[in-house]
Amino acid sequence: MRTILLVFVLISVSVGAFSQAKKGKPAPEISLPGFDGKIINLYDLKGKIVLIDFWASWCGPCRRNNPKLVELYKKYHDRGFEIYGISIDSNAANWKQAVQQDQLPWIQVNDNKGWYAPSTITYDVNAIPASYLLDKDGIIRLIDFDERNIESKLKSLLKK
Repeated sequence: MRTILLVFVLISVSVGAFSQAKKGKPAPEISLPGFDGKIINLYDLKGKIVLIDFWASWCGPCRRNNPKLVELYKKYHDRGFEIYGISIDSNAANWKQAVQQDQLPWIQVNDNKGWYAPSTITYDVNAIPASYLLDKDGIIRLIDFDERNIESKLKSLLKK
């Protein structure tokens, strides 16, 4: 049992050490299906300030965070702010129902392999919600921030 646990820990640590998503570096591309099954590319949003939001319908903290994101989105969307919501739900019906219930108006995609989804591995997501704020050039400026610093950082990025 200890050997298995040690191997899991080593794998987890090594994956995190090689994460491609680092503050100050370009965000790795994500291409995932949206509601209609059409692929939506993160790189197509260059020129906008983008919040990548990893979440799931079964995640209580994610669902409690959604109203705050809706408020932020409504306030800044017309000024060049976009959200690229990545659900890690394995059940597409649950994902779609949560989007409708929470009235999430931004881009929604689904990487349905949960913790083993390519996007969660690339971005070293090991807890949700997980967030990455990108500038207009696609550079990661904030990772897993809180409400207090997101709005001020967002305002400064929108001015540039």
